[in-house]
Amino acid sequence: MSDLDKFDYKCQNQMSIFDMIREPIRITKPIRLIELFAGYGSQAMALERIGAKFEHYRVVEFDKYAIASYNAVHGTNFPTMDITKVHAEDLDICDTEFFTYLLTYSFPCTDLSVAGKQAGMKKGSGTRSGLLWEVERILKEIRDGGGELPQILFMENVPQVHANANMEDFQNWIDFLTSLGYVSYWQDLNAKNYGVAQNRERCFMFSFLGEYNYRFPQPIPLKKRLKDYLEDDVDEKYYINNEKAEKLIKQLIDNGTLPQHNLNRQTDRQICVDGTINKPQQREIANCIKARYDCGISNQQQVGNIVAKICIDTSMSGLEDGAIRTYIDTAPSITAREYKEPRMILE
Repeated sequence: MSDLDKFDYKCQNQMSIFDMIREPIRITKPIRLIELFAGYGSQAMALERIGAKFEHYRVVEFDKYAIASYNAVHGTNFPTMDITKVHAEDLDICDTEFFTYLLTYSFPCTDLSVAGKQAGMKKGSGTRSGLLWEVERILKEIRDGGGELPQILFMENVPQVHANANMEDFQNWIDFLTSLGYVSYWQDLNAKNYGVAQNRERCFMFSFLGEYNYRFPQPIPLKKRLKDYLEDDVDEKYYINNEKAEKLIKQLIDNGTLPQHNLNRQTDRQICVDGTINKPQQREIANCIKARYDCGISNQQQVGNIVAKICIDTSMSGLEDGAIRTYIDTAPSITAREYKEPRMILE
């Protein structure tokens, strides 16, 4: 039994001994990609970046601006589609002996995210996150009609999808997939552990039709910094003069919270300061910043109001007049919700 220790599985749902002996999943047939809740096609972009050969087979997206972006990015011509009006025959899954069908369903996180009202995803709730159960309806239609199910399902969402308030619904979803013959693997991954200088944690889940095995990739060292993404030449119209920002930085330097040279000599990396009210502390990687109209400067330690010496988010995303949030080295994840674009001060 000790030989099984070499299998370094870190899925949140602990795998049994039977998972250890399943055949690893290998895709050998051309991929037909079906994207539900497609957005602008970020998951198709991921396939493109790893060099996967696939066909943009079906795209379901309700928002006209998102589908316009999708078509512009991918050179396609898909119309808007309302998932509540999509049926099994619209997906036209056929010839699965010749094709691998990969269906993505990264349903809205709006009612799950801590940046939202957390209304949940319960079936019949009518919430935007509750649109997950439209996927259940479509898969049931395929099953009950004797059709062919997609061999691989993929979901990406906020970690709150399996929070205590939503865990029952999340488990019900996994149980439904199991009843169809899928084996599901899920895990929370953070972008900062996979080469992107952003503290962005998301839950990923793969479901495979049949008895297959899967391991999520191991973290890799972060070689990028926030400054690596900044442009050398920026139009002056994007520059701002914020006296209060300068005053706060000086105050933090004077009281020792922010070092004068803002450099960690041991690692030769610039550092930032977690500027939350209850416990300021130095950090190398910035927290995730909530974008909420009612947050202001939060008194929650885990909410990253970051103060650093080099760049400052002064987007006024519901902040009090003159309040600022800054970050450095690894950018926070700024959610999109009725705000102006962030502007930066470069010292």
